[in-house]
Amino acid sequence: MRIIPGEIKTAQLHGFLLGSVAPRPICFASTIDADGVPNLSPFSFFNVFGSKPPILIFSPARRVRDNSIKHTLENVYATKEVVINVVSYNIVQQMNLASCEYPKGINEFEKSGFTPLKSDIVKPFRVKESPVQMECKVLQVIETGNEGGAGNLIICEMVCMHIDDNVLDEHGKIDPHKIDLVARMGADYYCRASGEAVFEVNKPNMELGVGVDALPEWIRSSHILTGNNLGMLGNSTSIPVVGEVLYDDRLSQLIKEYGQDDAARRQALHIYAKELLDDGNVEKAWQVLLSGE
Repeated sequence: MRIIPGEIKTAQLHGFLLGSVAPRPICFASTIDADGVPNLSPFSFFNVFGSKPPILIFSPARRVRDNSIKHTLENVYATKEVVINVVSYNIVQQMNLASCEYPKGINEFEKSGFTPLKSDIVKPFRVKESPVQMECKVLQVIETGNEGGAGNLIICEMVCMHIDDNVLDEHGKIDPHKIDLVARMGADYYCRASGEAVFEVNKPNMELGVGVDALPEWIRSSHILTGNNLGMLGNSTSIPVVGEVLYDDRLSQLIKEYGQDDAARRQALHIYAKELLDDGNVEKAWQVLLSGE
């Protein structure tokens, strides 16, 4: 499929974009209008863009169906303040209820059953049930267009952050399994960022990795090893030279079983190496790969 913006309906393009750029974190934005009436609404066009100063940006896009704007945007223009609350799994249904387009002046805190907490610096309330609440001053609003579907980038500076101690690990860092965040996908889909969905990828070494292009051709062209496997090997700072191979029972058996059949031996060793790489054991995987050469 090939899509050129303008050649399909905006609603269709919107769906493709949201299905492709996902999962997206959720900004549960608390604002107040000029009369002090609270408003609460979620937005998934959202992320953090710096830490000194701490900058967050979210976008209440213009509605595609009628080109109207959200109450959140109106309130931001009026007060220049917002509280950004994160959304954990145990409040996702209440958050969804708050996304209903209630008439102006209706308090979504009351409709969705959330508890408003007085903020320390800004006027909008925090959501007590949210594990992290960020009080923000609005620096700028960038309107990307004036038609339905256009974004309104609300650039915020976080001036105070509140973190529930219950989501911290023993080192005082946020534990992804304890905070149990949810993120927005396309259509009505969400994902949960905890449990088996969470995995670690070690950051690249301080020294440069050799790169996939430097791997031996018989490794690069493997029909067994995946792109992820090759990426792990390519992140090694050098290609090891195996002197005395540390044979385990399985490696010894493979060498013995396929001793005279080079193609079958290489395939078997690549299968074993892939299992090791999938478990994060790069050093042992190198031993296995090079032992048959």
